[in-house]
Amino acid sequence: MHHAMDLVLIGSFILFMTAFAGIGLASMLVKEDTTDDYLVAGRGMHPALAALSAVSTWNSGYMFIGYIGFTFTMGYSIVWIAFGSMAGQILAWIWLYKFIQQSANERGLRSLSSLVSEATGSPEAKLAAVLSILFLSVYAAAQLTSGGKALYVMLGWSEVVGILIGFVLVVAYCYAGGIRASIWTDAAQSSVMILGSSLLCWVALEQIGGFSGLHSGLDGQNANLTSIVPADLGFGVTLWAFAFFLGGLSVAGQPQVVTRVMTLGTDRDRKTAMLWFFAWQTPFLLIMTIIGLSSRVVFSGADFDPELGLPMLAMETLGPFWVGLILASIFAATMSTADSQVLACTAAFTDDVMPEISQDHKKTKMVTLVVAAFATAISIFGLYVPGGDSVFSLVVLAVYGLGSIFVPILIIRWSGYEPDTTHTTAMMIAALTGVIAWRLMGLNDEIFESIPGMGAAFVTHFVMNQIRSSDVSPLGRFDLPEGQKLKVIAASIIIPFSAIEVTYFLAGPDSYEYQRNNEYLIDFEEGMITWVDNTTVELSDGEVFSFSLTDQEFPEEAKERNIFSVDYTVTVLDSFDDNEETNGPGCVVDPGQDEADSVSLFVSAPSNTSSLETQSSVYDWIDLMAFPQFETFPFITGYTVAEIEMSFDTSDSVVGDYSFEFTGNVESGDSTFQCDRQDSTVTIEYLIELWWVEPNVLEWNDDDIFF
Repeated sequence: MHHAMDLVLIGSFILFMTAFAGIGLASMLVKEDTTDDYLVAGRGMHPALAALSAVSTWNSGYMFIGYIGFTFTMGYSIVWIAFGSMAGQILAWIWLYKFIQQSANERGLRSLSSLVSEATGSPEAKLAAVLSILFLSVYAAAQLTSGGKALYVMLGWSEVVGILIGFVLVVAYCYAGGIRASIWTDAAQSSVMILGSSLLCWVALEQIGGFSGLHSGLDGQNANLTSIVPADLGFGVTLWAFAFFLGGLSVAGQPQVVTRVMTLGTDRDRKTAMLWFFAWQTPFLLIMTIIGLSSRVVFSGADFDPELGLPMLAMETLGPFWVGLILASIFAATMSTADSQVLACTAAFTDDVMPEISQDHKKTKMVTLVVAAFATAISIFGLYVPGGDSVFSLVVLAVYGLGSIFVPILIIRWSGYEPDTTHTTAMMIAALTGVIAWRLMGLNDEIFESIPGMGAAFVTHFVMNQIRSSDVSPLGRFDLPEGQKLKVIAASIIIPFSAIEVTYFLAGPDSYEYQRNNEYLIDFEEGMITWVDNTTVELSDGEVFSFSLTDQEFPEEAKERNIFSVDYTVTVLDSFDDNEETNGPGCVVDPGQDEADSVSLFVSAPSNTSSLETQSSVYDWIDLMAFPQFETFPFITGYTVAEIEMSFDTSDSVVGDYSFEFTGNVESGDSTFQCDRQDSTVTIEYLIELWWVEPNVLEWNDDDIFF
């Protein structure tokens, strides 16, 4: 039975993949063997086809794999990326795409990198092309990784095999019909994507009990999953949300999407394509959000890869035929998007890096092959680098990197400002530096790279303008606001944003609040660390030996531990085998008896003192902090994991001086007839140790077995 289901799944997958490939190959019937047809389809594409292709290309493996994984992690707060990105995309279509289409048609351009200057092949255009190729190769690698993950989950094939199959299909798409093959295939995929995802969404909701079951399932796992804003944002909620808006605006900086706009003939076509785009994009985004949330309810294990949510959910809820359709949709979408990115790289290289081969069709195809191989190498390499196989992370880096490089330049050129080579190059380098540095510092976990990338580019623009051409407005044909107008604009931004941040600070969710409802057990690790090793001291009667230490003189290992007590062992070495001296002739007959020596101890620590006396050996300690006590034990509830761990934190309790004082008490036995007994010293040995305890907090589940 299981074997039969596998055959149905594979058969369905092959059926739909063959259909998609057939549509792409059919473009060979109408193609022309020119580089213009190869890269921009002769600028005569139907608006509906261009729009559906843009939907498929923009979403691709990111929406099926990366976005699902992010939704799985974020819960309801995913609405910020959905709405913020959508708002940015709408603005890009209305505003920047109009400028891009008009400029491209007037100048006969085929690549986004050509728009950064007035002259094709200029130094800044070459730099833009190189950066496009680098980021788009990463983007294409993310698509190949998406396809590899989908095949791995649904068919059990190695991810490397999936990536290599993707490479073959990408090259085949490109060679068959160029951008036209990609657009035709994208349009078919968009239709199947909506059909398959709608079916999956419906079945998943049925399985988890509808929207009420969805909400209760998320809330039961973690109340923060049902919060509209995420918890503990290091830079606040406004910048976090604004980064998503800029991410949507970054669609104007994506060469593989911009080429779809360049295939349109008129501004009327652009407006029609925009309506088609959002009529398809909006429900698709909503459906994928519900699928991502549903997968969180169904797969709640801590070791589950969130980016496998959609394919795993499909296998859990759908029959093998429909699973094959979903798999084909994912794989075909990722491959078609990858070939769009490879073609965009090809256009950037042939038009700006080496314009002398821009009309050589054979050499253009060779460039396509090299770029595809480069993207494949990145994808395979990423499998062996921690985090390198995260589709969401790769896509965010590529999208925000390209957006930061191109969008600021497009905006200032739209305004009428004409930056020269130095100015444009400085802006691109600043954007690139901002994006890379932000990620290397790990700050992209707080705010995505669009803020530092575009921010660095715009700051560089204003600085360069002030230094090199202060008599020209940095806003081109627009004047900078001054006086009262500037104050009103500043106030309209600062006041509402400040109110939002204050509200978030005071009433925002706690990312660990849900843990108070859980039960925990504590597994302790403990040990002793030698502070002062065995040391011998000889004291005369009444002599005091003392020394002081501080917590700064703890062994390095102890500085990383929770020290609960200072333990000390003191031994009187000559107490019962004393070193008393006898003198006199009577000692031969009756030498008498030794008298035990002793030592008095006084030990002082930052929070406690101790004193005692011993004639032999004594082991004692001073507590630095009381051992934590909980109302419920061994099952602890009402606390977060961090609070439990902090209750064992002794870092404040150990700070201060530690004093040790030993006083010798020398005793000698009674003298006998003609035998005098004397004792002059007592010898002691002391050892000082530190007792540490480290808690390991374990979540208790009802299914666990407790011994």
